Amino acid sequence: MLTHLEIHDLLIIDRLELAFQPGLNVLTGETGAGKSILLDALGFVLGWRGRAELVRAGAKQGEVTAVFDLAADHPANAVLEEAGLPVAQELILRRVNTADGRKTAWVNDRRVSGDVLRALSERLVELHGQHDDRGLLNAAGHRALLDDFGGYSALLSAVRDAWSARGLAKKSLISAETKVRELRAEEDFLRHAVAELDDLAPEPGEEAALDARRRLMQGAERIREDVAKAFEALGTNGAEGLLSDAGRWLEGVSDRAEGTLDGAIDAIGRAQAELGEAQDGVMRAIDALAFNPDALEIAEERLFAIRALARKHDVLADDLSTFADDLRARLQALEAGDADLSRLTSELKQAEAAYDAAAQKLCDARRDAATRLDKAMAKELAPLKMERAVFNTAFGISEPGPEGTDTVTFTVATNPGAPAGPLSKIASGGELSRFLLALKVCLTADAEGLTMIFDEIDRGVGGATADAVGRRLSSLSDGTQVLVVTHSPQVAALGAHHWRVEKSVARDVTTSSVTALDPQDRVDEIARMLAGDTVTDEARGAARALLGAI
Repeated sequence: MLTHLEIHDLLIIDRLELAFQPGLNVLTGETGAGKSILLDALGFVLGWRGRAELVRAGAKQGEVTAVFDLAADHPANAVLEEAGLPVAQELILRRVNTADGRKTAWVNDRRVSGDVLRALSERLVELHGQHDDRGLLNAAGHRALLDDFGGYSALLSAVRDAWSARGLAKKSLISAETKVRELRAEEDFLRHAVAELDDLAPEPGEEAALDARRRLMQGAERIREDVAKAFEALGTNGAEGLLSDAGRWLEGVSDRAEGTLDGAIDAIGRAQAELGEAQDGVMRAIDALAFNPDALEIAEERLFAIRALARKHDVLADDLSTFADDLRARLQALEAGDADLSRLTSELKQAEAAYDAAAQKLCDARRDAATRLDKAMAKELAPLKMERAVFNTAFGISEPGPEGTDTVTFTVATNPGAPAGPLSKIASGGELSRFLLALKVCLTADAEGLTMIFDEIDRGVGGATADAVGRRLSSLSDGTQVLVVTHSPQVAALGAHHWRVEKSVARDVTTSSVTALDPQDRVDEIARMLAGDTVTDEARGAARALLGAI
């Protein structure tokens, strides 16, 4: 419940403090006195988007403070906890707007964003403005209104989840189809390239090995003759024979040389061993240089084929094997594509079936809610002097979406035998106001802890009809809090608490003030509403009669 509203330097309000009460609170005053400014101020502190220029002329900043009394289980507490704000019985909202347009807000002295204010406002206040009937005229919002009334959020969530799953399944199928089409477009290339690579079967490092072998074979003829001469020079007709002769000659005379030849003989032995190793190395070289004359041509052909294939596919020769693996993987993906498409198609069908089932459950719930809403509206319209009017929730079929497959339109027939039609074409201004009141009553019947505000909900009606509207507002305020801005004396007379909004001009400065009315002041105010500028005794008598009829 809103208990206190304090406004400083906002529009034409200098300083204003209001202490609201439970039950029906009415605000009256001349047109332009500032009644709607109070609602603008309340909307500002609740984070609603409204006027851009709010600061009173000449002031540095405007400020609004609103105090709410919350029950321990009030829905606003969940918002406070989620935002990390302290939870207490008294909730204090304060918001400041500087002259340069900067806005700052606090909740229980903790600085918060406008989003937090708006989240709290959804749990604290329900505003029905004098142009709020436009929401009724817009059929695009009727489904959401019915869903709010129905209270089947779990079914709505299931439909949204099913729609999301359906979309993902469809996206996966489309992606797979696109991939398969791309692979099929290059299938001939893939098969030819893989066959070509498989036929050549290049190995990493093979190009370098072939190139080295090719260069070796190209130089073999030029060096083979010299290597053979070297082998001959190292053999028995060369160094080997000479060393052998020298060793034999020295050993023959060593026993007579008193040991002076021992070192030389040992050195010759070592030289013969080294010479043997040299002969083995030269022999191996001779064997390596011996090749089939066709081998060079074969090596060159393979080397050139590997290099040509690398250039063709714009990869390094050593990467041809990996490139071939990649091409084979793409071929395998193509061959597995049909199976994937079949699986994904089946998954999409399952997702569509799940969505259709969820949407049908939601549709059934909506139709059940529509029946309950139509019955509730019939009960609400009768006390509002519209007992012959028929409110009906009509259904149609829409394209599938996250909210299901239903279109919902509120239709009315205001007179017996008259065809039903959209509110915008059937209902008059006064009828729209009463339809709005009835619908809002139905939609907020289960809302807990809401302060309901009606801004000129009674416009376009008078006499007994205005009295009926006032009595419904009074009944609605039982156990809760309702604020009504009204020009109707019948509605004002039914208020439990009454404030008069007045505008005054002093030194060319216009300000608005609000006064709580005592019983006699209420008589005078309601008499003014009945008679106009000149309040007569008859008007006061009529005002007393209205107040006494409560």
